[in-house]
Amino acid sequence: MGAGPASRGATDVAEHGASDSAKELAGLLAAGERAAFHGRPTAGVDPLRTAVDLAAGDGLAAEAAAAGWLLGVCLSSAGRYGPALEVLEPLVTPEEGPEVRLLGALAAATVASIHRQLGRHAVAQGYDEGALQASEGAGEAGFDALLGLAADAVGLGEGQVATDRLARAGELADGRPDWWRQRVRLDWVRAEVALLEGRPEDAERLAHAAVELAEHSGAPRHVAKGLLFQGVAQVEAGRPDEAAATLRRAALLAESLGTVPLLWPVRAMLAALLAERQPAESERSLLAARRAVEAVAADLPADLRADWMGRPDVAAVLGD
Repeated sequence: MGAGPASRGATDVAEHGASDSAKELAGLLAAGERAAFHGRPTAGVDPLRTAVDLAAGDGLAAEAAAAGWLLGVCLSSAGRYGPALEVLEPLVTPEEGPEVRLLGALAAATVASIHRQLGRHAVAQGYDEGALQASEGAGEAGFDALLGLAADAVGLGEGQVATDRLARAGELADGRPDWWRQRVRLDWVRAEVALLEGRPEDAERLAHAAVELAEHSGAPRHVAKGLLFQGVAQVEAGRPDEAAATLRRAALLAESLGTVPLLWPVRAMLAALLAERQPAESERSLLAARRAVEAVAADLPADLRADWMGRPDVAAVLGD
């Protein structure tokens, strides 16, 4: 994620703490960040849990918050939304201190992302607004909040609001080539807006650009999500064969990474696309989508599970 707050936390620990404990903490944070953004997210869970405990035990509030945020990212990227919320919620109202407040804003934006994935766009909007206020609309946390608000608006069918929020997020990313993660996500939401406005060719172009940048940045999870958007755009553009090839690639990548939130929509779309032409593959994809949906439900508290299972697209996958 470039020189982000978690990276800076690991660097500060390494530079200013000569003890074995400090070196261990720096290594754990670095390993967790690699898993969160450049590898298999579940590989970061154990190192980051250890980092949270170690940093808290040493009274390092900022490092504990950085480890907690990264842990929430890893858990949510694997579809373990319930445990992710348990980790992230305490960070949303942080202690005093600019670094910890920044991480609290990042945590709030990540909580918002989880609620969006569950179909709770209005709830997500509230968390994104809190993140925007805490970050004062600046830096990485301000970007995440603004982009989240744009995605919330897409989910609520508010195209103009989404466009306005995207413009503000884009201004923050201008002149920041090191912000690969932010630039990839910016094109995701731009693609969503293009789809909302009935411009699938533009959406495909934007999604393809996101895939290329994610590949260049060594970020396979972001590649898989970009491929999902590209496949959706190809379906909307009336090119089902291209879409099936793109979605197969996304599915294989998502499966290899254990990124359940990407796997279920990719497999569900493949099942629908292939139902008539390749029914056996269609059935396998539908079963994989159902397993992924059920895996997400298994880790949710009862109230969120009910919302999740009640989503029309989720219910359709389950055959309800």
